[in-house]
Amino acid sequence: MNHTNEYYLTAANKSFFNPHDILKLLTRSWVLVALIGQWIFALYIFVRFGMPSLSGNLTSADTSGLIKGYVAGDEFGNGVLLLHLLPAILLSFGGTLQLLPYLRKKYPALHRWNGRMFLTLGLLGTLSGFYLLWGLDVRLSDKGSIGLTLNGLLILLTVMLAWKFAIKRQYQKHMRWAIHAFILINGVWTVRLYMMSWYLLNQGPNGNTANIDGPADITISFASYLLPMLIAEIYFWAMRQKSTYRVSITNLFMLFGLLLTILGVVSATLFMWWPNIVV
Repeated sequence: MNHTNEYYLTAANKSFFNPHDILKLLTRSWVLVALIGQWIFALYIFVRFGMPSLSGNLTSADTSGLIKGYVAGDEFGNGVLLLHLLPAILLSFGGTLQLLPYLRKKYPALHRWNGRMFLTLGLLGTLSGFYLLWGLDVRLSDKGSIGLTLNGLLILLTVMLAWKFAIKRQYQKHMRWAIHAFILINGVWTVRLYMMSWYLLNQGPNGNTANIDGPADITISFASYLLPMLIAEIYFWAMRQKSTYRVSITNLFMLFGLLLTILGVVSATLFMWWPNIVV
C-alpha cells in the first residue's frame, strides 16, 4: 500500500470513529426518529379529534380513552378540551422543524414564526391542561397527577426563558431553553412512548394501576421529561468539551436516548396510534 492510500485510509478511520462526528450522527438520528413519531402522533390526533371537530360533529369524536371526553351541553368544558387537544396537531407537526439546522439557517423567518407558534400553543395547552386537571377534576388520582403538574410548571418557566433570550438575541441560551421547552411541551407524547415500551417489554402492565398511580406509572410520568432533559444537558456539556473520552461517554447517553425513542415510537405506533388511524 502506498503512502497516499495509507493517508486517506487513516483520515477516513479518524473521521468515522471521531466521537464528535458520532455525536452529530446520533443527534441527527434522534431528530429524525422524533420527527417521524411526532408526525404520526399528529395524524392520530387529527383523525381522532380534528376531523370530527371540523365537521361540526363533536359527538363522533373518539374520546373513549380520555378521563373526561365530550359532554353534551357543556360548551365551555368541551371548548377547553378542544383547546387542549387540537393545538397538539400543530405542536407535533411544527415543533420538530425547530430542531433542523438547515431551516434555521436557510429560512430564519420561518424558524422565528414557527417558534412563536410553538411556544404560544405550548402555553395555551399547558394552561388549558391545568384547568382540566385541577379545575374540572379531570384526573384519576392526585398522586398520579403530580408528575404532569410539575411538567406544566416547568413548561411555563422554560417558555419564558426561551422567549426572553430570543428577544435579547442571546441565541445559545435561547437554544438551550427552547430545547428544554420542546421536551417538556412534548412530555405527553413521551409518556406514551415510555408507557408503550414498558408494556411491550413486560408483555403487559407491571407496576401500573387503573388510576395511573402505580410505581411504574409515577416513575414514567417524571422520567418522560426529566430523562430527556438530563440527556440534553449532557449533550450541551459535551459540545463544550475537547476531550474525546468525555464526548464518547456522552455518546452512550445519546445512544440510549435514541434506542429508547425508537422503541417507544414503534410501540406507540403499533399499539396505540396506527389502529386508530386506519379504522
